[in-house]
Amino acid sequence: MKRIGMGLVGAGFVGPHHLDAVRRLGFVDVIAIAGSSEASAKQKADALHVPRAYGSYEALLNDPDIQVVHNATPNYLHFPVNMAAIQKGKHVISDKPLAMTSQEAKQLLDAATRAGIIHAVTFNYRGNPLVQQARQMVASGAIGVPRFIHGHYLQDWLLLDTDYSWRLEPDKGGASSALGDIGSHWCDLAQHVSGLRIAQVLADITTVVPTRKKPRGSREAFAAAGEGEQYDEVAIKVEDLASVLVRFDNGVKGAFSVGQICAGHKNDVVLEVCGAQSSLVWKQELQNELWIGHRGRANEVLAKDPGLLDPAAARYAHLPGGHQEAWADAFANILRDVYEFIRAGKSPRDPHPPAFATFEDGYRANCIVEAILASAKAGSVWTPVTY
Repeated sequence: MKRIGMGLVGAGFVGPHHLDAVRRLGFVDVIAIAGSSEASAKQKADALHVPRAYGSYEALLNDPDIQVVHNATPNYLHFPVNMAAIQKGKHVISDKPLAMTSQEAKQLLDAATRAGIIHAVTFNYRGNPLVQQARQMVASGAIGVPRFIHGHYLQDWLLLDTDYSWRLEPDKGGASSALGDIGSHWCDLAQHVSGLRIAQVLADITTVVPTRKKPRGSREAFAAAGEGEQYDEVAIKVEDLASVLVRFDNGVKGAFSVGQICAGHKNDVVLEVCGAQSSLVWKQELQNELWIGHRGRANEVLAKDPGLLDPAAARYAHLPGGHQEAWADAFANILRDVYEFIRAGKSPRDPHPPAFATFEDGYRANCIVEAILASAKAGSVWTPVTY
């Protein structure tokens, strides 16, 4: 069995989940971690049982034992790290957003295409078995022609003015917060399940908490403020709430909301596709169920069970019915698709497995977010998404 060496740049909140996922594959060797300094990288490497630690991503990219680079850095480092890895001829798996702007994302897509490397973006909700089941049902015509696609992605980790993250700083997180961080996930999920492309948007965006208390010291991602923590008050220039009307490329209408100030909603992703015959609803917080709505007969709830799923979806379910699979399993599924593609010696031009999102998908997500921001800035007008 051909073994593949991987290196991780950025071992913050999501970085350890990259390591956990690839270790489950059985044919990937975790070679090294790169951090912001040698000391921090060594500390993370020891804690995560990784043999090598580098104080810069450049040093990691020079390691000949690494064929695949995972980029789990803050947003502002996505472009330079991804581009440097491409130039070294490494395959790249990048967290979203692919880059801070669509222009940068297009540069990465073009560079990866020229280099002939395998490129992926971690739109991990594609890896859920029932997301793939919904996709198969839409594609087969089981629910009829889609007529309306809607949903939301709601969280509460920015509910209080003491809640803070680098994601709120445009120079580190980009021009958008909620839309870029979680809205991009919803848009990718809607397009993936429906097989359609978002073509136009009309947006209303808001900064509900306009001033926040930025801690003077370090704080773990998504952690609440500590007692006695010192802070500075800062003005927030990015949105924490948005509602968007969408038109898909075949004329189908849609709508979604994203918010990070919605109490009680931890990671509440909901997608509904209403077809001419039936409707489908998938909820991330109840991800082992797919609701199927009908008019002339009783509605159904399809539980995650490999024996009940379409064969193309069943390959993403690894436990029998009644044994729950979760966020980490979906994340491992998308990385399994990527690494099996690499191990098989496939070309970027070869057909990709369905859960495998590429830099092209990442570029589209950047374009959608920019169109949404442009719509809101123009006074909430219909704005085309330019790819």
